[in-house]
Amino acid sequence: MTQAKISFEQFLEAVDADNKPFVQDLHNYLIDNGCKATFEEKKSGFLASYKFGKPQRAILNFVFRKSGMLTRIYGERIGGYPDFLNTLPSVMVESIKDARICKRLVHNTCSPKCIGYDFMIGNEHFQKCRYSCFEFLMTGKSNPYIKSFVEHELKERMTA
Repeated sequence: MTQAKISFEQFLEAVDADNKPFVQDLHNYLIDNGCKATFEEKKSGFLASYKFGKPQRAILNFVFRKSGMLTRIYGERIGGYPDFLNTLPSVMVESIKDARICKRLVHNTCSPKCIGYDFMIGNEHFQKCRYSCFEFLMTGKSNPYIKSFVEHELKERMTA
């Protein structure tokens, strides 16, 4: 299937009832703070992408998987809010632990343009791939942390 542009309303129709209010709230927050959004139909389902800055760089994606709806956060400025990472619930930290390592940081074998994340949570050191590191299943427990994570990241990008 080729990528087909869709509207936010079409995207929101595909979101499960439990996550609709959260997705609507986060969408409004991002748009109100200068992010640009695109919505596409991909082979694996719908994709929502939010970008910020000049040049525009991804800050968040909503993606559909068999396990449920996920939020992928691009934490390019995590160095500006390290204490926040220590507040994440264990299920979100486990998701980070399960993410792929950054081959560029660890083995210098990925694309030279690729930038992974090198950070600490508690006493544990992580070097993770930017495309899977902060990918969280959306649940009643994780959603407030996802929103706070996005708020921290956007604030750091606005001050850069």
